[in-house]
Amino acid sequence: MGADDNADMGDGTGTVADSVAGNWVDRHAPAATRPYLRLSRADRPIGTWLLYIPCLWGVALAANAGGGFGAKDLWLVISSGIGAFLMRGAGCTWNDITDRDIDARVARTRSRPLPSGQVSARQAALWMVAQALVSALILLSYDRLAIGLGLLSLLPVAVYPFAKRFTWWPQVFLGIAFNWGALLMWAAQSGELAPGAVLLYAAGISWTLYYDTIYAHQDKEDDALIGVKSTARLFGAQSGRWLAGFLVGAVILFAAAVIVTIPAARGPVPMLVALAGVWAFGAHMVWQMRGLNLDDPAACLRAFRANRDAGLAVVPFLAGAALL
Repeated sequence: MGADDNADMGDGTGTVADSVAGNWVDRHAPAATRPYLRLSRADRPIGTWLLYIPCLWGVALAANAGGGFGAKDLWLVISSGIGAFLMRGAGCTWNDITDRDIDARVARTRSRPLPSGQVSARQAALWMVAQALVSALILLSYDRLAIGLGLLSLLPVAVYPFAKRFTWWPQVFLGIAFNWGALLMWAAQSGELAPGAVLLYAAGISWTLYYDTIYAHQDKEDDALIGVKSTARLFGAQSGRWLAGFLVGAVILFAAAVIVTIPAARGPVPMLVALAGVWAFGAHMVWQMRGLNLDDPAACLRAFRANRDAGLAVVPFLAGAALL
């Protein structure tokens, strides 16, 4: 459990073990809504950020490929944020439905709403559908390519909870799902998918392998006991080297996305500004790894959550490059 955990672990309040201390759900949400908001991880906003950030990357870098920002881009930024919250909530609810028996056997997750009995599987399923339907309304405001990509994203979301049962690389499936917004928002912004979009998507997947391997180290002992697979267990004592490799891969792929996207005719300054953002992104991850103890769950949780700032660090540089 993390240093800022405020789990009740049985005192009846329903607080989840790895929620943020003093979060708004536990403090201010009506009691009847709390189990559903906890299913959606509203008490743990880091996942929404990690789903939303690739959307921001997609909008900003696609704007660099075309004529800069237009009026619709404000809607894309706002709507993708709302969509990230809703689809993360729907995905987490689906994950908890499929994992409720496993979660009951892991110390960090047994306090979640389903294994702790706060909601039934039927209630959770209805909540998942409700979130997905509202997300669909947002998706329908985009063009056909983006709508198609949005519908296609449901496949990796559906498969991900089962990945840890059949592969040592479930983090790859998470990366495929969590970075889909880079492709979706690129298509929504430009009406097409360019090579830069694919490179940006690959950079996001490498980034996810980095941060979610750190996250998985929190549960490696319980996972070993119940037979759940993860890259944390696969890499073991070599995890530090793998993390460094994922970090370097994310930076190289992101830099390549910038280089192939920003036209040379615009001059060197926009590209250099965007690459400075990529450098900030990589430097933040290097800072995270300094002194990281993968055997300390609290340190792992702190490093995992720090990736919100790493991902956001590049956004103003991409936006600034598009405005130049």
